[in-house]
Amino acid sequence: MINVIIYPVRKDWQEIIRRPVVENVSLEKTVRRILEKVKAKGDKAIRKYTKEFDGVKLKKLEVSEKEINAAEKLITKELKDAIQQAKSNIEKFHSAQLEEIKIIETMPGINCWRRSVGIEKVGLYIPGGSAPLFSTVLMLAIPASIAGCKEIVLCSPPSKDGTINPGILYAAKLCGVTKIFKAGGVQAIAAMAYGTETIPKVFKIFGPGNQYVTTAKQLVQQESVAIDMPAGPSEVLVIADDSAVTEFVAADLLSQAEHGADSQVLLVTSSRLLIDNVIAELEKQLMQLKRKELAEKALSNSKIILVNSIDEAMELSNLYAPEHLILSCNDAERLVNKIVSAGSVFIGNYSPESAGDYASGTNHTLPTNGYAAMYSGVSIDSFVKKITFQQLTKEGLENIGETVMQMAIAEGLDAHKNAVAIRLKK
Repeated sequence: MINVIIYPVRKDWQEIIRRPVVENVSLEKTVRRILEKVKAKGDKAIRKYTKEFDGVKLKKLEVSEKEINAAEKLITKELKDAIQQAKSNIEKFHSAQLEEIKIIETMPGINCWRRSVGIEKVGLYIPGGSAPLFSTVLMLAIPASIAGCKEIVLCSPPSKDGTINPGILYAAKLCGVTKIFKAGGVQAIAAMAYGTETIPKVFKIFGPGNQYVTTAKQLVQQESVAIDMPAGPSEVLVIADDSAVTEFVAADLLSQAEHGADSQVLLVTSSRLLIDNVIAELEKQLMQLKRKELAEKALSNSKIILVNSIDEAMELSNLYAPEHLILSCNDAERLVNKIVSAGSVFIGNYSPESAGDYASGTNHTLPTNGYAAMYSGVSIDSFVKKITFQQLTKEGLENIGETVMQMAIAEGLDAHKNAVAIRLKK
């Protein structure tokens, strides 16, 4: 069910932590074809692919106010309360990321500062289907609203009856989404990247998706729009020792495995006894899952690795750069400063990854596939541009003028020198 590796030597680590490889050539060809069709045909192509891939013939792509209001009545009070609690926590965490403008006097008469400005138009892609991720609406729309984005466009695939999951619609209304469209997959990414008669072009696209959506985002980034980050299938790495609770560890591994067959989960442990116990518990808990088959396939891509110490486990984790890192071991707080590559970290036996996925306040849109080594997860910074300003008085220009002119002369840029010299003569 899951591959167990005992005390691997360091020269083999890179091969051991390699992610499952997706065949790219035919995938990219298919995605490019759809992108080009939407670019050329607009709404007509969106309707064509929605019928072909989602099995529904749409008259209107935009979700009406009536549909949004009706969705609220389809949700239980308990779920509404849960969504509102999650919203409150996410708002608290992300609002604290707003930066005050700080004016820095670098020399007498020279003031420099930086101001954050919300990206005017952003697009949110929210997967539907068997796992409609209304939680991702919260994770993307809340920071977009706080950042001051003026237009927040959401695309999500419709179900067979032509509706969008009511949880997605309720969360979208609650969090300030301005327009919602029934479009999924590559065609939705194309619509937001290029614009159609109905769906507006945006400046940056956010949100998770399958390998087709991920490839589409990476391709449109090359020509017309920014994206949140490179991403792949969901993943978790759990570091555990003898103090770990077997049931907790197994549940954490399965919570990621159930995302999809291409997900990957890793347990890196210093306890040989824990391995046997976790395998038994995985088999037990797996039988209770609705998405059992998907989780089983993901486990076949996954590994349990026995190492000599927790410090060695930390080194292996930093090399892997997991999307989610769970520390289920004694003195977990001691290890925090050793982490250099991870999307989001969960410390101690009572910090399940599910808390971050839904409601603790941190963002669950995170770099995967090793990109946590150089990318951060989504935050307020993802939704803003940072513009720098400088204001010089005559005294300030006199103080720095000779420095600027000498550097311009050395680079052979006479006009740069003259732009200063002409002012100093006045």
